[in-house]
Amino acid sequence: MASQDLPIPSASAALALVARLVAALEHTALVAVCGIDRAGKVRFCNNACAGLAGVAPEAAIGQPLHHLFSRGDRQAEHDALVEEAWRSGKHVPAGDWHVRTADGRELWLYSTLVPVWHEGELAQVFCMDVDVTSRRHAEEALAAAGVNFRQLFQKSADAILLVRHGLIEDANPAALHLFKCADAGRFVGRRLADFSPLQQPGGVLSVPAGRRLEEQAHQLGNCRYDWRYLDCSGNLFWAEVLMTSVTLNHEHLFYVVVRDISARKNAERTLYLAAQVFENSRDAILLADSSRHVISINRAYSEITGYGSDDMLGKPLSVYRSGIEDESFFREVWDQIEATDHWQGEIWSRRKSGELFPAWLALTAIRDSNDAISNYMAILSDITERKRSEEHTRHLAEHDFLTDLPNRVLLLDRLSLALSAARRKGSMLAILFLDLDRFKQVNDTLGHQVGDQLLKEVAARLLRCVRKVDTVSRQGGDEFVIILADIGGIDHAAHVAATIRQAVGQPYVIADHELHVSTSIGVSIFPSDGDDIDTLVKNADIAMYHAKQGGRNNFQFFSAEMNERIVERASFEQGLRRALAEGQFELAFEPELDIATGALVAAEALIRWRHPELGLLLPERFIGVAEEAGLMVPIGDWVLREACRQARRWRDAGHPMAVAVNLSLAQFVQRDLVDNVRAALAESDLEPRWLELELTEAIIMKGGGATAATLDGLRALGVRLSLDDFGTGWSRLGQLKDYPIDKLKIAQAFLLGGSDETAIRTIIAVARSMRMTVIAEGVETAGQLAFLRGEGCDMYQGRQAEAAVRDGGLDRLLH
Repeated sequence: MASQDLPIPSASAALALVARLVAALEHTALVAVCGIDRAGKVRFCNNACAGLAGVAPEAAIGQPLHHLFSRGDRQAEHDALVEEAWRSGKHVPAGDWHVRTADGRELWLYSTLVPVWHEGELAQVFCMDVDVTSRRHAEEALAAAGVNFRQLFQKSADAILLVRHGLIEDANPAALHLFKCADAGRFVGRRLADFSPLQQPGGVLSVPAGRRLEEQAHQLGNCRYDWRYLDCSGNLFWAEVLMTSVTLNHEHLFYVVVRDISARKNAERTLYLAAQVFENSRDAILLADSSRHVISINRAYSEITGYGSDDMLGKPLSVYRSGIEDESFFREVWDQIEATDHWQGEIWSRRKSGELFPAWLALTAIRDSNDAISNYMAILSDITERKRSEEHTRHLAEHDFLTDLPNRVLLLDRLSLALSAARRKGSMLAILFLDLDRFKQVNDTLGHQVGDQLLKEVAARLLRCVRKVDTVSRQGGDEFVIILADIGGIDHAAHVAATIRQAVGQPYVIADHELHVSTSIGVSIFPSDGDDIDTLVKNADIAMYHAKQGGRNNFQFFSAEMNERIVERASFEQGLRRALAEGQFELAFEPELDIATGALVAAEALIRWRHPELGLLLPERFIGVAEEAGLMVPIGDWVLREACRQARRWRDAGHPMAVAVNLSLAQFVQRDLVDNVRAALAESDLEPRWLELELTEAIIMKGGGATAATLDGLRALGVRLSLDDFGTGWSRLGQLKDYPIDKLKIAQAFLLGGSDETAIRTIIAVARSMRMTVIAEGVETAGQLAFLRGEGCDMYQGRQAEAAVRDGGLDRLLH
């Protein structure tokens, strides 16, 4: 509700207009304006009216009108006109009145009565008076001194025109000044209608209307009316006209007195506009006097608050406070108004029914010509809908669109509050970082609509597992973070984690599918695992990662050892990027021998990392990090190119043999794999038959619909294709026949622990039936080699092969 908040546009516009209109009435010096109620008592009095009556403005309020201006013998007549205005609600024609003012002066006033409506009923009658004493004296003097007519004609302060036979015969100096004409010649011989616009404001044509008024003056002796004239400069102005029919030298002529009443008309227009704006504004408007008592309210105020005029008029503004803001708040408001004449801001208001509602209030002080505060104006706007819209927008910004759980923005805010409370109380809190296991498989197989429904159901189950003081938030994807506030110990966190694991693991029935998912949960505790938001969330994430690594569907508490491993992983990722840029990788080659002849026919390229600090690292230490970091494609491309270059060097040295390169899944699914292989062969000038690409069953199965096309493209290049670790995957023989595979590699697992002879014989038989070469890897003993030779295996690799190469003196080729 700060006063510097942006204002409501409609309220500001209405405020500015009404303030100007009221100020215009207040400062109109030529027109005395006062408003009276049905009892005839003054409720509004501008400075001009008070000055004309000879009293102070505040002294006039509450006085009967006849105390300010007594009309003597005609008082009853004036009272009847006032009563008629109240009865009919219509404007009362203007007329001259002889009055005695409150301070005893005798004046002539040109008076009119203007009714003002409010809430469909007459609220006040405004009396508008112009002092015409000097004009009346001039007229009386003229009548009393007929022989001095010409002298009075010339010296009169009012514009006077003599009209004979419808044409202007003469004009006095005041007329020349009023009509802005250089000389009387501009008047003589012209009609009054020539100085009028085509139509009067009411829409009547000026010429026929003027003729009717002349006829009326001739019949009745005189006629008084208001008229819109056009001066010699082309400017319109309002005038009060007194047309008197006189006889001069036995001829009839019109003596026309024209008095500029533009100020009075402007005041009437101002009064009308003020009443219209006040009454028809959609914002609630209230006017108060200088003592802050209500003097008027508009219809919108009653509609918005339920309070009518009977409830409000005469009551102090303080009576209708909501009770939400304290006294110090309103002291600041009034202090600012006293200093700047304005205050605006949000407040709570109360309807007559007792209902509270948010409102925008604009308060303005209205000052009189002496710079003293005469009135206060309040504009009140009901901003319930705006606040509701703002709250809805804020909710959308702070909540997940799918589950309606708090999002990261609101989570951080609540975690900040929870940490402050925990520090203050010396208590503990826990952060649980959850990730759904294998959620991607649900999305990929059943579609995102089912996945979204699953996330909603998981969110609902999580909410049922925690207290109301706890916070469950969705971070995006299938990740959730939970704040357990003010826990008694880690046992509490462990209990909640176990409850969540069990709840999430229950079956889900969505769109006729029964789904089973689990969750991996990481837990960090304040203050032992961190003292700030970022550290606690990061450590819970680390613990969740280790829960994943530990087999999923479990929870892990954060430990320093976990953090060390994560730091090492981050360091490895940076090191791998540096290794690519600085050439820290190298290749080792494992020989592949022909079982029948013992000849060295191929070598498998195996990557090594010459780490600047840790020495030579085997792929088991860094390949997992490379996969997670998305580095398998550039690393695989380097291996491919370097292996091709080495095979070319063997050929140039007179020992041609094939080089086998393992492809990763990330490489295989790249659309440009065939182009990359072609480029590597071209760069090294290596014939395709000397390159063998090894793939696993899992790579072929996960390659999607493009698998066959990729394999056909590689075969078209002329390279050989090998299926690594055959028998450990889940490819079907029928599928295998459809792919251009040249070689099957028996996994080492079949040779361990006494050998699985049946499986080995089956694989060899399969290879024979499909005319594929078969090779066994990991051959450690002479017995294993003898068994393979006896079963008709074509090639082998492992320690037995390495020993044979050393014995034959060929190991230098591989280093």
